Amino acid sequence: MTTTPTSPGSVLYAVVCAAPPALHIRTLISQAQERGWDTCLILTPTAARWLDDDLPALEKITGHPTRSTYKLPGEPDVLPPPDAILVAPATNNTINKWALGISDTLALGLITEAIGKRLPIAALPFLNKAQAAHPAFPRSVDVLNEAGVRVLLGASGYAPHGPGESRPDQFPWHHGLDALVIY
Repeated sequence: MTTTPTSPGSVLYAVVCAAPPALHIRTLISQAQERGWDTCLILTPTAARWLDDDLPALEKITGHPTRSTYKLPGEPDVLPPPDAILVAPATNNTINKWALGISDTLALGLITEAIGKRLPIAALPFLNKAQAAHPAFPRSVDVLNEAGVRVLLGASGYAPHGPGESRPDQFPWHHGLDALVIY
């Protein structure tokens, strides 16, 4: 299934966590733009550190500033409001904090608020089998799914990898884009 926005210029917030696929974020940007999404990048603080040298190029590709911190009170928003949000790669840490409603970073604040705004939102996790086996992870996935987030695991998303077996260059970004439906 290939999902495209319902109108040209629909805005996608790509919320990127610090996991190895983040180093391949250009793949997501390209795939999203090919589908008609006006793509804005929101990075966790660690992902911003990982991508620091590439930020000017990413901003040129997207046509928008890349955000990773909250703006100061009174400062204008520099990004258009989102029509949909994709959290990818979504780390174990982000999934668990998000399910608890923790908003200690801009990325978490936006995705926590997105649930209340009823925005189309999908999460494409990237984690290993040991992390996925922790009892908090399946509970957090259930909480997010019940809140309307499409957490994409298994055949239609990402199957947790064994230790040392990750293939970040083969991360299935397209599954995240396929899951977004604007209603």
